[in-house]
Order: sequence, then C-alpha cells, then structure tokens
Amino acid sequence: MTSLKKKSRRKPSSQALGNIVGCRISHGWKEGNEPVTHWKAIILGQLPTNPSLYLVKYDGIDSVYGQELHSDERILNLKVLPHKVVFLQVRDVHLASALVCREVQHKFEGKDGSEDNWSGMVLAQVPFLQDYFYISYKKDPVLYVYQLLDDYKEGNHHIIPETPLAEARSGDDNDFLIGSWVQYTRDDGSKKFGKVVYKVLANSTVYFIKFLGDLHIYVYTLVSNIT
Repeated sequence: MTSLKKKSRRKPSSQALGNIVGCRISHGWKEGNEPVTHWKAIILGQLPTNPSLYLVKYDGIDSVYGQELHSDERILNLKVLPHKVVFLQVRDVHLASALVCREVQHKFEGKDGSEDNWSGMVLAQVPFLQDYFYISYKKDPVLYVYQLLDDYKEGNHHIIPETPLAEARSGDDNDFLIGSWVQYTRDDGSKKFGKVVYKVLANSTVYFIKFLGDLHIYVYTLVSNIT
C-alpha cells in the first residue's frame, strides 16, 4: 500500500461507526512524504482476541490486511459506504466443507500465460461471504482470500491426494499464546518481531501473526516456524 503522513484532525470512533464487519469502506492513506492515496475495501472480520484489528480486503488485492482502522493515523476520512454487500449462498455445501482445512494445490496463470502451482492450506470460509475462503501458501505465508469453488470446478484448484484433514477442535479464543510476542529469523539471519493475534479455530496449531511495521496477516504453524 502506498504511503504518506498527515494526521487526520478527527478519527471516527468505533461506537460512531458501529459494527462494520461485512460493510464496504473507503479511506485515504498517507505515510511519510508520499501523496495521499485512496482505497475501497470490504471488512471481512474483526478479531475477537484483538477487537481493534480488522481483516480488510482492498479492491483489486487478494491478500488480507490487518488494519487498526480507528487508531492508525495514516488512515484518513474513513467512511462506511452505503452500497450493501451481496451475501451469496453457497450452492455446493458439501464441496465447500470438503475444502476447509485441507492441503491444496492452486494453479495461477501469469500475465505472460505461464502457469504456476502453489501448495497451501484452506483455513476457513469467510463467515458472511461463504463462496470466499481464507487460504495461505507454503511459499508465501500471507493470509489470502479467494473464491475457491469456482477455481475448483474449473480445474485450477485441487485437494492434494492422501493428505489427512487437519486435526480440528472446538475453538478457544483464550489460547495462552494469543497476545504473545514472537521472533522470526529470516534466511539471512535478520529478525522481525510480531504478536500472535488469533488461532485458526479449525486447526490446533495454526495461528495468525501480525509483525511490527507490516500490515499483512501472516499464517504460521508456531511449533515448527516460530522460535
């Protein structure tokens, strides 16, 4: 996201905006000395373990951003748009259920017509947009959101054969790791620090991480990836 830095004179409170999950929004973005850019998005969720943090999907971008919409001073003139989001019903409920918590291979086509297969895991359906799914990939552990049913039916999305369904358990938002600070060591030896903000309720070891200075939500199996 392009940057800039002009503080807004007034930030709308969460009470004034009410529950904005499922709504479309618009806002300006200013960081540093860059010009203001303008964005539209849909609010996919509000983390129950960190209510100030919203999951935001911007128009034209498939990755999910973690935004503190009411307190980040880089966000200017936040508005809830009047256009209602159409909540589509899933026609193939069995297929939708079969995809969740499965390892998959997702085929993407580049601008030059080349094809690339990405291995990843389907994490959950978006609660109010159930034709959309949260997914993360091994080579890029950022949280993404895609309409996977269409890709599956078109042959661009496959469940990896003979991979077991991830172990599921009833969710506990009070998991002891929520709110913990973690350190991640890159391949070059440099380190970055972040906080555990959510546990994927359908999988006992997968967590969302929000790193300092990074707006993306990262998805890790903590026992094997975070030290």
